[in-house]
This record gives sequence, C-alpha cells and structure tokens, in this order.
Amino acid sequence: MKKNDAKGLAIEVKGLRKAYGRTQVLRGMDLEVPWGQVLTILGPNGSGKTTLIKTLATLIRPDEGSVWVAGTDVRKRGNRARGFIGLVTHDPLLYDELTGYENLKFYARMFRLDSVEQRIETVTARMGMTDRLHQRAGTLSHGMKKRFSIARALLHDPLVLIMDEPESGLDQDALGLLENVIRDKSDPYRTVLMTTHNLERGIALSDRMAIISRGVISYEGKADSALAGEIRQRYSDLAGLSAGDGS
Repeated sequence: MKKNDAKGLAIEVKGLRKAYGRTQVLRGMDLEVPWGQVLTILGPNGSGKTTLIKTLATLIRPDEGSVWVAGTDVRKRGNRARGFIGLVTHDPLLYDELTGYENLKFYARMFRLDSVEQRIETVTARMGMTDRLHQRAGTLSHGMKKRFSIARALLHDPLVLIMDEPESGLDQDALGLLENVIRDKSDPYRTVLMTTHNLERGIALSDRMAIISRGVISYEGKADSALAGEIRQRYSDLAGLSAGDGS
C-alpha cells in the first residue's frame, strides 16, 4: 500500500473523547504521527494510554472525535483499518488450546494471507521461538506468549504497529529482538506507536516522545537523551495528578 493520507500522516487523532460511565478518560485528545516515525507515549497509571491504544486498534469506539489510521477512518471503516495495524496488548490474544503454529495460522486465515507457511516461519524466527511452534499456547510462559503476540502482530506485515508496553514480561534476549523490530527501517512507511514506563528505552528507540496526563497529550518532543532530565521531570510532575482518571 502507498501512503494515502494527503497530509502524510500514519495516525491522526482530533478531539478524541472517551468515557466509561461518568469517568472521563480521554478528554479531547489531539495527536499526529507521520509515516515512518516511532512515537513512544509515557503516562502515569490511569492517564488514558490503554484507552488510546484500544481506540486506535478499533477495539473500542470513541464517544467523540475523529481517528484515522493509514488514511482510514477507524470509526467508519474498522475492518479496513485493522488490515493496516499490527497490535500488541497486555493480553497476548492467543487461544490456549491451540499450538503456537495453529494460532498463527488462524490469524493468517483471518487476514486472508498467502504464503502462510513462509510468513509463519519468518515471524517466528524473527522472535526466536521456532522450536516452540508446536507447543500448546496454554503451556507457554508469559514471556513466550508475548513473543508469539509480537509475531502475530507482524504476520501480515502491517504498516502501523500499535503496542501497549510490549516489553512487559520479556527477557533480555527477547527485548533485543523487540528492539530490532522497532528499529527496522526496511519499509519507510512502517510506523510505530507504543506505550512504556521505561523512559530510557523509549528515548533509545523513538523519534519522538509524548506524555499523556488527564486524557490529553500534555508534552511532546524529540526523543533525545539530552532531554531525558526534562522529560523525566515533566513525567514525575504529572504522575502525581493521575489518580482516578481512567486507564
């Protein structure tokens, strides 16, 4: 697919609002991510990070505002948008009764992919778990399930990777493999939006950093180690304001 957004944006969010009952989580959020950029989002617990991820990935519908991913309105054309998105969440989204191979083959059929065997071989080798392919998912460790989750997200070669704390549960070897995935510039349009609590890792892997607080983007700037102190202080200041503001 060629870039098909006239403004050259992989992700565009305007006036995004989402509430759970009387609890306002996203409060008119605006966000733009150009093609080919890696954006890491920090935020205290309850700031709205996971709600943003789920909205971008079409798992939940916003109450107000517009959300475009890969030039596609996710509210009106969610099925099309999902074809451009690779998603990693806290839940590995694997069927425990199936093997890793069977899980990946199931998702390949959902995306109507060709060359399925080759794709599965490629993504599992990339995440270093080819020897676990025929093990039932329910018997895998949390870290190995996370590896399969990342492999599943890569299976259809998505233009936009959306990842909610993807490093959670990974050992050092797997962290290195994940970093290679994030840093991969073989496709100039490949765009990554991820959340993390690890400031140093976010700076090392990203082009830009953003902080969510009280349901809006309260800081955005270049991911530069020289700015780490400023970003850390801003994050620390905002973290004390997050209680009861959603998730």
